[in-house]
Amino acid sequence: MTAKQKQEELGKTLWKIANDLRGAMNADDFRDYMLSFLFLRYLSDNYETSVKKELGSDYPKLEENDKRTPLLIWYKENPEFTTEFEKQMRRKVHYVIEPAYLWSSISELARTQNNDLLLTLQKGFKYIENESFESAFKGLFSEINLDSEKLGKNYEARNKKLCTIIQNIADGIKEFDTDSDTLGDAYEYLIGQFAAGSGKKAGEFYTPQQLSTILSEIVTLDSQNPKSGKKKKLNKVLDFACGSGSLLLNVKNKIEKNGGTISRIYGQEKNITTYNLARMNMLLHGVKDSEFEIFHGDTLKNDWNILNEMNPAKKVEFDAVVANPPFSLRWDASEVMSEDFRFKNYGLAPKSAADFAFLLHGFHFLSDEGTMAIILPHGVLFRSGAEQRIRTKLLKDGHIDTVIGLPSNLFFSTGIPVCILVLKKCKKEDDVLFINASGEGNFAKEKRQNYLRPEDIKRIVDTYQNRPEEKVERYSRRVSLKEIEKNDYNLNISRYVSTAKPEPKIDLKEVNEKLVDIEKKATKSLNEHNQYLKELGLDTI
Repeated sequence: MTAKQKQEELGKTLWKIANDLRGAMNADDFRDYMLSFLFLRYLSDNYETSVKKELGSDYPKLEENDKRTPLLIWYKENPEFTTEFEKQMRRKVHYVIEPAYLWSSISELARTQNNDLLLTLQKGFKYIENESFESAFKGLFSEINLDSEKLGKNYEARNKKLCTIIQNIADGIKEFDTDSDTLGDAYEYLIGQFAAGSGKKAGEFYTPQQLSTILSEIVTLDSQNPKSGKKKKLNKVLDFACGSGSLLLNVKNKIEKNGGTISRIYGQEKNITTYNLARMNMLLHGVKDSEFEIFHGDTLKNDWNILNEMNPAKKVEFDAVVANPPFSLRWDASEVMSEDFRFKNYGLAPKSAADFAFLLHGFHFLSDEGTMAIILPHGVLFRSGAEQRIRTKLLKDGHIDTVIGLPSNLFFSTGIPVCILVLKKCKKEDDVLFINASGEGNFAKEKRQNYLRPEDIKRIVDTYQNRPEEKVERYSRRVSLKEIEKNDYNLNISRYVSTAKPEPKIDLKEVNEKLVDIEKKATKSLNEHNQYLKELGLDTI
């Protein structure tokens, strides 16, 4: 079994456990419990592996049937060394977990149905939030309410439910490796499965992998010359509506897969639960706390201090900006906002749809050599009023590089068709590339969902990368700004690349000859028929 197959198998095992145990509990609530326990398992295994290396031969060796936690024994035997030991572990793995709060200790309490499990978990979560990590990890489990009546009506019922959940997780994954790749991808699989069952709420925290792949491939290509391939380094990457962080991790994966590096990852998320999921997701994929920063706040209000620097010399800029913000969100487009440095040069998006407000936010922080790719509803391409004015200026200034149209029904949260806009500050080409991937044959259909196959994704990315001079019938075309200007800066994709198949041309002369020939044959057959009728003494036709 390949590593990828193992990851998928673990994900499916965990999803089955989730379905078996959830019962009447709300899927989103159960998701948070399940993913938090999985995260604790990862932190614990990673920590214990490092502890074994650090202690070497001093690490306690237990009999197979001895279910105690080795580190707990070491702590009891060496109280005078524990403070220095924890300092050393903080230097090496950036965090510490006390033995009583390790997964091995917690799962043993679950196995024995110990009445202290719930209380120990609460203490463990608080310890990890406040003492294990640096301050950046405060509140990591803030939305995990172990006293919730959703788990049970009283302490005993909740404790029993938690024992069952944790024991099943422990038994279900004990045969699997728990390295960051395996457990991280299993975590991603679970997020995707929970999203599939969350309907409209899924859009708050999950971008389908197929779309995430397209955005990641695009922003990791060289900005000025995509044909030359992937960049070797991205200094800073931003997703200002990062959800569970999957899109940022996809960017990291794409550039590292090609031998490149990424210095630091930045994400912003308004929903507190999703913000915590994103931080866990980073750690589960082996991203150190020093390598990323996820901020809990409102992007449109721009309440993140690092993005509010008024001194142009100190302005933070990003080599890649990716985003899948909420579609057509109502927002506070007040007079005060019109003076905001992000919008001042372009104007405000209408109150009824913040799509261009999100776009301008990300674009403001894009570096001159960077690429931005954002998923938006089709309305941004053709709506009039304030949106037309913003779109016109972006086009005149040469910032819109590519428009990619996608099929409808790709998202769990909405069935509307969406587009990807690719923007650059120093665009080399003086035209706009249109890719219409919504036509028949460019995606696959299932009962409830459409999806892009690997070959569909590859075709989109290859077309963006190679930017063919000649138009590709019913798929792509480079369009001059002069033509777009004639259309009042309307970017409706079907104006430039229609997926409609032309009606076949009819050769009237050929059709007439065929009709004459048919008439001759009919007359001949009729005459022969009448001849037979005459011979039989019957009336002719």
